Amino acid sequence: MEISTNIEQLFQGTATVGERGQIVIPIQARETCGIEPGDKLLAFVHPAGSGVMFVKLEAMLQVSSLLGQLLREMDESPTTPPEEETS
Repeated sequence: MEISTNIEQLFQGTATVGERGQIVIPIQARETCGIEPGDKLLAFVHPAGSGVMFVKLEAMLQVSSLLGQLLREMDESPTTPPEEETS
């Protein structure tokens, strides 16, 4: 999936927080992200502390797996010391 920085493509609607702290994810966002009833979402506080971001658990597991593979490949590859600069 290509990463978009276009705010018009990223904006997926609005949600209102109910009395019990519940929100309904807009249908456009659910369809775009493939979120189905019963899916687990991880909740993260926005780095600026101004909101909450949700990511599907399945997506984070895929990222974790890819990072683990990358780290193993880096660990197994021969390392060469960086060349020293001479002036």
